[in-house]
Amino acid sequence: MRLHDRYLFRELLTPLAGCLGAFLVFWISFFFFTELEHMREANLRFLDTVEYAAAKLPEFFVLVLPITLLLALLYALTHHAKHHEFTALRAAGVGLWRLCAPYFAVGLAATGVYFALNEFAVPRCAAWSEEILNRHAKKESRPATKTRYTNVFISNTRAGHLWHIGEYDAATGAMAGPAEVTWTLRDGSQRKLVAERASRTNGVWVFFKAQPFSQASPEAQTVQLAFTNRIAMPEFKETPDQILLAIKFSDTQGLLASRSADIPLSELWPYLHQGFGLPARESARLLTKFHGRLAAPWTCLVVVFIAIPFGAASGRRNLFFGVAGSIFIGFAFFVLQQVGLALGAGGHLPGWLAAWLPNLSFAAAGIILTMRTR
Repeated sequence: MRLHDRYLFRELLTPLAGCLGAFLVFWISFFFFTELEHMREANLRFLDTVEYAAAKLPEFFVLVLPITLLLALLYALTHHAKHHEFTALRAAGVGLWRLCAPYFAVGLAATGVYFALNEFAVPRCAAWSEEILNRHAKKESRPATKTRYTNVFISNTRAGHLWHIGEYDAATGAMAGPAEVTWTLRDGSQRKLVAERASRTNGVWVFFKAQPFSQASPEAQTVQLAFTNRIAMPEFKETPDQILLAIKFSDTQGLLASRSADIPLSELWPYLHQGFGLPARESARLLTKFHGRLAAPWTCLVVVFIAIPFGAASGRRNLFFGVAGSIFIGFAFFVLQQVGLALGAGGHLPGWLAAWLPNLSFAAAGIILTMRTR
């Protein structure tokens, strides 16, 4: 590492640490002001409140990391440009792209930190914060881990199976009251199986006290077939894990209720590839969320491309130019991000393009402007 690399690292990390510290002080004040009543109702003690705040920290860092990096970059670059330090280094034969190598290294490191926090720390800390809030609640009033779901509807579009489950126990994979499956045969006729309960044994769904029905066509009358006490249906390939995952995503109060890209990849990936098949609108929505989750960490690298031409241009400017520039760029990026996610979720743009549109647009603009920087 050359001497000027170490110098640029130091001059960037100093305002970066200062910005993070300032945001952290502001967040702590805001956090305790807004959560005080909530923590009081949960009967949290002093150490519990400190632990609760620590559990919320990863979510805060994910939120402010890109804008903090952008602010620190513009501040540092404006400072160098004001004192003609970049001009001197470039006159010494150091190219602009090589000069900015330390900034790209910090951007890549921030991308890795963002991804690790967002994918691993934030979901675990969300569960941790819930545990803290319920730590001093009476045992009978503590919310138990949900394993039973009622009145469940699941559509396996690819296999053509429509499930209606009166009650599903995710711990045992048992269905009760009633367990209904409707499907269509190759000749166009429809079948329906209504059972009192069902369970999965040796990889096969077994229905008990089952009543099958047949319908030759949508206009034909439904015919009741012979009642059976027990019937195995090996053609139903849906596994308990797949059913549980489908329940989570079909819950209107659950994962799909959110419009942002906030579902962990560890849950999105198996649902997209479980083989149930998805309606076009739901598929567009989930693909947008999936790519949005992948694209979000790379915002930290994109802000480097944007900051370089805005901050590295020669000339004397006030240091607060960096503050104003970061606010403007951050606002424009946020607007484009929300527009892209909305277009992708509505099926107007491919999911990957909708999610990556802000990153691609701002990175391309930054590269072009940097190449024109004198």
